Amino acid sequence: MRSSPPDMVTPPSAPDVRKFNRSIGLMSNFSLGFTYLSPLTAVYSLFALSMTLAGPPAIWWILIAAAGQMLVAMVFGEVASQYPITGGLYPWARLLWGKKYAWIAAWIYLWALVVTITSIAEYSATFVASLFSYTQTASHLLLTSVLLLLLMMVVNLSGTRNLARVARIGFWCEIISVIALGIYLLIFHRTQPVGILFDSMGAASGSAGYSHAFMTASLLGLFMFFGFEACGNVAEEVKDAGRKIPVAMILSIFFGAISAIISVLGYLLSYPNLKDIVSGKIQDPIPEILNNALGTEGEKIFVVIAIIAMLSCILSLQAALSRLIFSFSRDNMLPGSQWMARISKNEVPDNAMIVSCALPLLICLWVYYQPDNLARITAFAVAGIYISFQMVVLAALRKRVQGWKPAGRGHSGVGAF
Repeated sequence: MRSSPPDMVTPPSAPDVRKFNRSIGLMSNFSLGFTYLSPLTAVYSLFALSMTLAGPPAIWWILIAAAGQMLVAMVFGEVASQYPITGGLYPWARLLWGKKYAWIAAWIYLWALVVTITSIAEYSATFVASLFSYTQTASHLLLTSVLLLLLMMVVNLSGTRNLARVARIGFWCEIISVIALGIYLLIFHRTQPVGILFDSMGAASGSAGYSHAFMTASLLGLFMFFGFEACGNVAEEVKDAGRKIPVAMILSIFFGAISAIISVLGYLLSYPNLKDIVSGKIQDPIPEILNNALGTEGEKIFVVIAIIAMLSCILSLQAALSRLIFSFSRDNMLPGSQWMARISKNEVPDNAMIVSCALPLLICLWVYYQPDNLARITAFAVAGIYISFQMVVLAALRKRVQGWKPAGRGHSGVGAF
């Protein structure tokens, strides 16, 4: 027999009588997932490293990672359609396997989200410093990161409608800064043949060999293709959640892959001296590429658009983390659960949101005193999120073996289409 339809799966009672406001439609839900996934952030953060490690062929990791994560999104889609409950991974794993298993998966995911927010805030701070031309000292970057986190918390606390509005703005900024810019570079500034996508240009000439270097460059794709699960983290705020969330997840990955490929192609095929990037002679290549193609003023415009896109990414991450903490607290799984499981008059989990801002702030302070740890916590974020993803996939597979057949409107991952 099929399981009961998702409308019959009701969330646990919260200490507060208020409920979430179902005001998020398909476009806003898709925008939330896409801006959290944020191709711009991943490309800008790891373009230089991936080119130094493996050269232009590193671009293929975008397609490889997208293909793998599309399969994960299809599993998440049918689970979210069956169980459209706020919190995403935690309630999914709880209903598929049990509380103990769900606690482990969600605890890993929670801290991975915390350090991801920290990483994006730190990277965004360098953009802000570049825009306003102030010295990028550790104290300046710390202050900027703190202000960005607090600003996005205020927007989140103002209500779901404002979250949706800013997510849509961030979506269009992502489109302009990755797709439109990439197409512009390909049409008007192309200097390289397509064949360079198969040319390592001397990368990884050491004893480990190119295969090892190419595998290491996988971070370009792996760091990019998570965030689509945020579409399910706000399930109780989405209209017709059982149908809309699976579609939004799949669209997030599909358009994320297209936009990232166009963006990286634009950078690679428009710059005449790629060997200088691969050799590490140019340590921060994207500003150099943009300045070469757009001039100083054009580069400034791009930086403004990029900052807006990154702020939207932080906003989406905070929203996802706060809903996860709320879901944990609604089941009394954390200290202070009664306080964190309250919903404000603006119909958001305001106390959980405060915690979602405070934890990344503390890690920003740690990075301030030990700046070399930024790369390490970014790697932890990627590993933690992928581990928690696979724990949900494993739980769904186990449930299937036991005879579970999803009855939601998004079952089979693509049923919602």
